[in-house]
Amino acid sequence: MKDKVVLAYSGGLDTSIIVPWLKENYDCEVIAVCADVGQGDDMEYVKDKAIRIGADKIYVEDIKHEFVTEYLYNYIKSGAKYEGKYMLGTSLARPSIAKKLVDIAHAEGAKYICHGCTGKGNDQVRFETAVACFDPTIQIIAPWRIWNIKSREDAIDYAASKGVEVPVTKEKIYSRDKNLWHLSHEGGDLEDPKNEHKKDLYQMTVHPEDAPDKPEYVEIYFEKGVPLKINGEQLSPVDLINECNKIAGRNGVGVIDIVENRLVGMKSRGVYETPGGTLLYEAHEALERLTIDKNTSHYKQMIGIKYGELVYDGLWFTELREALDAFIDVTQKNVTGTVKMKLYKGYIMVASVDAEKPLYDEGISSFGASELYDHKDAEGFIKLFSLPYKIKAMIKDKE
Repeated sequence: MKDKVVLAYSGGLDTSIIVPWLKENYDCEVIAVCADVGQGDDMEYVKDKAIRIGADKIYVEDIKHEFVTEYLYNYIKSGAKYEGKYMLGTSLARPSIAKKLVDIAHAEGAKYICHGCTGKGNDQVRFETAVACFDPTIQIIAPWRIWNIKSREDAIDYAASKGVEVPVTKEKIYSRDKNLWHLSHEGGDLEDPKNEHKKDLYQMTVHPEDAPDKPEYVEIYFEKGVPLKINGEQLSPVDLINECNKIAGRNGVGVIDIVENRLVGMKSRGVYETPGGTLLYEAHEALERLTIDKNTSHYKQMIGIKYGELVYDGLWFTELREALDAFIDVTQKNVTGTVKMKLYKGYIMVASVDAEKPLYDEGISSFGASELYDHKDAEGFIKLFSLPYKIKAMIKDKE
């Protein structure tokens, strides 16, 4: 009986050529698994192609709902950004895909899981760490670490030799990864930081220069940190993310061009489109500013740095991430209300915030008189607050 290999399959360049390569190098059955996390591909074509190029079986699993509710919601509440800018995307989807791969490997009695990640990338770590968290007995096959193909150009040549159609050419050679949350662009001319990225790169957004000449307003309702309504209409989790992508995308919102520090030790450049995520992040942060106290808010910002690193490094299925989520959920108990955002040519601004339980009180914060705040009290507070620095200055004078 042949061994079974479960292949994380997308129908892109790498995973397409892996099917015939596995058949050439292993006496095995290839079970392709395509997890639909909102990449927008024609799944019937993906299925037909997998069988046509040699896969023995193909699973197409729609996991968009759990991707939003079990991963994206947590991330929105965390407010995390990797290295201060990157709202991630690929690294949020990888754990959900890896979990599905293990489930199918168990159902099929497969001993091996194969992926198309390169030996220089972060995704190999994310996939393999997630698999190990569920089943450390499953063995990994990582072709990019063992075959003779050295570049994307070589991979395109190999595909041509096997009659495998692929969605890239040597002229349009960008490596892209898309899901509900974002679209990444890497490789090609982007590898030289001196090159400005091209205007025609965008797929989820328009370029800010081409966005409408008048601003658009949108209202987002959150309940305990979770977005539930757009412009007063309650939407399903997947539909809400899609609607935010459309609104922000047509206004040129949500593109960053960064050089990041990869987990595997090198720097890399990527252009990332996260239109809906940027809109939701900005609105959520605005609501938190009215509903979370100072110390908790500042500590949550520190937690966000660690949370972003954990997600980027592929450590989703860990006790630390679960513990951080428990803390974050407590901070979200009063993050309920409606935020109106103003979008214009790539910019996004807060127009208004209506929180159910705000800590902001206009009567107290106003420059006028207040029963809870007497201007005279500030004098004593300042004397005590500045006392250590007065003592230090006095000692310095004596010296």
